Amino acid sequence: MLPLMPQTAPEIRFEEPAAFRKFTQSLVETAVVTGIAVRLYRALVLTHASGGWLYWVLVGGLGTFLFCAMVTAHLANYPLRRWLWRAPVFAVVVVAAEMATSALLIAIGREPAGSVRAEWSDWPSMAANALMYRGLAITAWAAVLALGVNVAKRLMRRRHAGHD
Repeated sequence: MLPLMPQTAPEIRFEEPAAFRKFTQSLVETAVVTGIAVRLYRALVLTHASGGWLYWVLVGGLGTFLFCAMVTAHLANYPLRRWLWRAPVFAVVVVAAEMATSALLIAIGREPAGSVRAEWSDWPSMAANALMYRGLAITAWAAVLALGVNVAKRLMRRRHAGHD
C-alpha cells in the first residue's frame, strides 16, 4: 500500500508563484498600483501635451493598453465565475486609489484640469467621471475577456472531443 504522505522532505514539492503573479493575485495591491499609475500617467500626459492628434492616439492607446493589461493580469488568476464580483470591486479600488492620488496632486498644485490646475472644487466631478469611465472600461474589458475565454474553452472541448 502506498503511503498517504511522503516519507521524506525532498518528496514534498511546493512551488511559490513568481513575484509578478503573486502580486497580481491580490486585488487590492494590483488595483491600488493601477489607480496610482493611471492618475500619474494622466497628469504627465496632460501636463506635457504636444497637441497633435497622433500624440493623443498614441498616449491614449498606451494608457488603455497598460490599464487593460493590469486588469487582465489580475483576472487571469481566477475562474470566470469569480470575475463577476472581482471586476467591479477592482474598478472601485482603482478609482479610490486614483482619486487619493488626485487629492495629493491637487494639494501640491500639480493636478491638471484641462489647461489649468485642478482645485478642490473640481475633485468631486473628477471622481464621478473616473468611476464612470474606469468602471465602464473594466467591466467592458472583463466581458470581452470572458467571451474570449468561453469561446476558447468551447473550441478546445470540440477539438478534444474530435480526437477521442
